[in-house]
Amino acid sequence: MRPRVLVAGIGNIFLGDDGFGVEVIKELEQADLPPWVQIADYGIAGMHLAYDLMGGYDTTILLDATPHGRPPGTLSLIEADTEDLAASASIDAHGMRPDAVFRLLRLLGGDAGRVLLVGCEPACLDEGIGLSPEVTAAVPAAVRAVTELAWGTSPQLQTTEV
Repeated sequence: MRPRVLVAGIGNIFLGDDGFGVEVIKELEQADLPPWVQIADYGIAGMHLAYDLMGGYDTTILLDATPHGRPPGTLSLIEADTEDLAASASIDAHGMRPDAVFRLLRLLGGDAGRVLLVGCEPACLDEGIGLSPEVTAAVPAAVRAVTELAWGTSPQLQTTEV
């Protein structure tokens, strides 16, 4: 069965809470996910993510630290408008942010399908390995949210559209 959902952990593990997506992927490796879900740790390899998205997915779920001014550890579910994201991004193969990934994907003629972001408000993005206690505490809830999304149920998170 071809995977229909890609769950992509993104972020830099050397910048504290920016490693949130990578940590959630580690936990998802033990989760009960349906066979149509593929999980992958992309870290800061945005170019790799863009090329993998060329394989065609119905849904892409990104896991990342997302500062919005909320209390650290707050999770949010955001449905991204990839057209808006791709319109203003510049491409740098060595450090592609999600907006640049979608711009490259669009230039290559690909489509990420529906794009959801399970984001976590970081406490600290300073140099250093390891998540803050607040973000560490949010990882199990993020795993539950992704599992619910994969099985087609709605997670109980704050929902925002961008």
